[in-house]
Amino acid sequence: MSNGTSGEPGTPLPPKRGRSASKAEFKAQVQATRADLERQVQARKAQLDATNERIAARTGRNLILAILIGLVFGLLMLFSLIFVKQLFLIFGVATAGFAAFELTQAFRGAGRMVPRIPTVVAAVAIVPASYYFHADGQLTSLAAGILLVWVWRLVEEAVRPAKVGRTQLLRDLGSSALVQLYVVLLASFAILLLAEDGGEWWVLAFIVLVVAVDTGAYVSGLSFGKHPMAPTISPKKTWEGFAGAAVTSVIAGVLLSVFMIDRPWWFGVIFGLVLLLTATLGDLAESLIKRDLGIKDMSSWLPGHGGFLDRLDSILPSAAATYALFLIFG
Repeated sequence: MSNGTSGEPGTPLPPKRGRSASKAEFKAQVQATRADLERQVQARKAQLDATNERIAARTGRNLILAILIGLVFGLLMLFSLIFVKQLFLIFGVATAGFAAFELTQAFRGAGRMVPRIPTVVAAVAIVPASYYFHADGQLTSLAAGILLVWVWRLVEEAVRPAKVGRTQLLRDLGSSALVQLYVVLLASFAILLLAEDGGEWWVLAFIVLVVAVDTGAYVSGLSFGKHPMAPTISPKKTWEGFAGAAVTSVIAGVLLSVFMIDRPWWFGVIFGLVLLLTATLGDLAESLIKRDLGIKDMSSWLPGHGGFLDRLDSILPSAAATYALFLIFG
C-alpha cells in the first residue's frame, strides 16, 4: 500500500527542514574555509612585503625585481656567447650606447654640457671597430670618438649666443673625454677579448666571476655587515661583505679556470683575486662619481638595478683586467 507520497511504498522521506539545515551548514563551512585561506594568503603576502621592505631598506633596491631582470639579461648574454658569439656584438652595442648616454645625461644634469649624439655614436662605433680590427681599431675609434665629441662641443659653443667661461668649457671637454675613457674604452676590452679564438668563454667566465663577487659581497654584507669599508663613498659596502666576496671569488675563479677556460687551478686563484679588486674598485669609482654628481642611480631604466652603468660598474674595469690576463696567460 502507498503512504500517500511519492517514492517507494513504506519509505518515508527526510524532512525538508533537515535537508535545508545540512545545506546551510555545508555552505557555512565552505565560506569559513575560504575565509581562512584568504587570511593565510594575506598573512603570507604581508610577511613577504615586510621582508622585501627590510631588504630594500638595507640594500636600496627591489631584490625580487632585480633578480628577474638580471636573469633575463643573463640568459640573453649566455645564448649569444654560447651559440653565435657575433650576436654578443648587439648586446655590446646596446649596453655601451645606453651606459654612455646615461653618464652623459648625469653630467648634463650637473651642468656639464657633454654632447649626447656624438658620445653615443662613438660608443657604438668602437664595438665593431674593436671586434674586426682589434687593438688598432679600438685605439683609432677611441681617438676619433674623443675628437668628434670635442669638436662638436666647440662648435656648439661657437654658435651659442650666450658663451660659457673658459673654466666651464674645459670642464665640459674633460667630462666628455671621461665618458669615452671610462665607459667606451673599458667596455671595448670585452669586445677585444671576444674577438680572440675561444674568447667568448673568457668573456663568459669573467662576467660570471664578477657576478659571484657581487653576490658574495651582497649576501655576506647583508648577513654580517657591520664595519663600513668606505662610508663617505658607499655606506652600504662593508668589510664583512668584502671578505665574503673574497671567498666566493677564489672558489668561482678556480672552478671557472678549470672547467670553462682550461687553465690550471692556480690561475683561478689569481683570476679570482684580480677581479675581486677590479670589481670592488669599479663599484667604488662609480659610487664616487654619483656622489660627486649628487645622484643615487644613473637612471631608472632597469627597475631594481638603476641604470645600465649601475650594473656595469664592476664589469668595466674587470673586462680590461681579464684581457690583460688573457694576453699574459692565454
